[in-house]
Formats: sequence, C-alpha cells, structure tokens
Amino acid sequence: MISRSDNETLTRTGGGTPLGELMRRYWLPALLSTELAEPDGPPVRVRLLGENLVAFRDTSGRVGILEELCPHRLASLFLGRNEECGLRCVYHGWKFDVDGNCLDMMNEPEGSDFHTKVKAQSYPILEQGGVIWAYLGPAEQRPAPPNFEWTLVAETHSHVSKNSQETNWLQGLEGGIDSSHAPILHRTISAETNRPGIGINTTFVTGGAPRLEVDVTDYGYQYVGVRDLKEQGSYARGYQYVMPFHQMRPRQRGYQGQPDETVIAGHMWVPIDDNSCMVYNWAYSYGDQPITEEQWLEMEQGYGRGPEHLLPDFRTLGNRDNDWLI
Repeated sequence: MISRSDNETLTRTGGGTPLGELMRRYWLPALLSTELAEPDGPPVRVRLLGENLVAFRDTSGRVGILEELCPHRLASLFLGRNEECGLRCVYHGWKFDVDGNCLDMMNEPEGSDFHTKVKAQSYPILEQGGVIWAYLGPAEQRPAPPNFEWTLVAETHSHVSKNSQETNWLQGLEGGIDSSHAPILHRTISAETNRPGIGINTTFVTGGAPRLEVDVTDYGYQYVGVRDLKEQGSYARGYQYVMPFHQMRPRQRGYQGQPDETVIAGHMWVPIDDNSCMVYNWAYSYGDQPITEEQWLEMEQGYGRGPEHLLPDFRTLGNRDNDWLI
C-alpha cells in the first residue's frame, strides 16, 4: 500500500500537478477518428486531464482541438457552427480555425483588424491508428509521434474502440496489468454459460497465486505472472507496461479462423479528470489475415460499455476458454 500523499500525487492530473505535467509531455488519445467522421460535421466535446475542450473536422478534413470556451464571452464553442474551414461561435460570430486563429468577427466594423490580435487556445493533434492524439504540453518539449505498431498497420488489420470508466486512471491501469485477479473475477459462473470467460475447471483457474517476475525497461516494465501447475509444468502470463498508461499483452491465441498467435491487443487508460478515465481498447493482426468485424465484435464483448453512438449491435457468440479477453 502507498501513502495517502503518494496516492494524491499519482492520481491528480490537473494543470500544475506533478503527474498532470508529466502526462502533458506525451501524445494523449483525445477521441476516435470515427467521432469526427465527416468534414464540417458537428463539433465534439472532449475532456482530457480535467480540461474542457472541443474538437472538430474542418472543410478540408483537418482536425482541430480548442479550449471549449470562446475567448470573447466564454460561450461554449461546442454550440458553434462548423463551416468553411472554421468553427464559428454562435454568440457573436467569432470564427476560429484549427490552429486557434480568428478568421472573422461578425460584430466588428468593416476594415477592422482586431481579429488578428485574438487567438483561441489550440493544441497540436495528429491522426494515427484510428485515434486523434493531442499534445497539451510545452511546444519546445513536444515528443515524436506514437510509434506503436498497432497504429501503423493497415486499417483492415487494426481496430480500436473506447469506453468510459468511473475510476481514476491509475485504478484502471492497476486492474488492467494485474494478472492475479483474472481467474477470480473473470471466470465463468457456471458450466452452462454462453458468455466468454475463463472456464471453471481450467488449469489457469486451479493454478493458484502467480509468482511475478519483473523486468524494468526504458519504456516502463514487462512482467510475467508464473503459476505452478505441478506435473503439468508452469503457466506464464505476460504483460507490457508502457509509460504513461499503456498496457499490451504480447500475444493472443487464435480465434474465429485466425491462425494461433497472430493478434496483439491492449488498452490505454487516459485520464478524463481525477475521478474518471477513458479506456481505449485496441487490437491488431501482424499476420496475413485481417481482423474481421465479427472477430472484433467478439472481442468487444469483454470491453464494457462505451458511448452510445459507438456501440455495435452486440450478439451472443459461442463460449470458449477466451484467455485473451482478460
């Protein structure tokens, strides 16, 4: 157990906090590309590290992430009109591009250059792997783009979704990289169930508490939970932790026609604020075969509830010993 003081340090992510400043040195998932599917579509609210933001895709397809409140009278730009390469505030008509530059002021006299002296707070973004990433830190310390393999493969070989979680980011991450709870929390309740989970009588369940072997790395750490299965040998379950909130499992067993061990999956627990986080769930195939929609749907069943407009029409699929769902 850690002290209350250390817990506060590790879970507070607002501006000016130690952990908040650290988080702002990374590219952060802000929303899915599918949430801004069309140019000039409705803007989307984003809350990230306790900051209220608004995202929009302009006429040319560029994405902008701005502070939600218009710098004029603090009206919400979420209510603004997304038109002709800018987001126009509905109160006085001030219009801002994706970089926060003010393009037009409807309530200024003709010939006024005051719009050149006003700028909305904007943040750098990049779109990669089906995710729109934002950087909220100092410009001079902006890191290189994320180089995760799942963000670089073809769209047919990668899928990503998200769901909200009412815990702070560290509580979510702690559960996600904990191998010990898996056969307790995620086992099937009865032999008749058709829901995915760990079978009741599997060696994983009966193997007892794991022994952890940890290797600290320059990106975080990797560890293996080893369970002694007596005459059957040992069961090893591995995880990778990548700073600041990424978890990945090294390999996933094959499913629905996929060859064994061709899928890698993981999660990101991104702080919304100090009391909630957004969990991004990703998976990709490094084999020749793509991940089909049916395969992704089956994986999604284990990920919890996401925003209503992002939920697929879940179906009950056949039960197997789905170790990869944990």
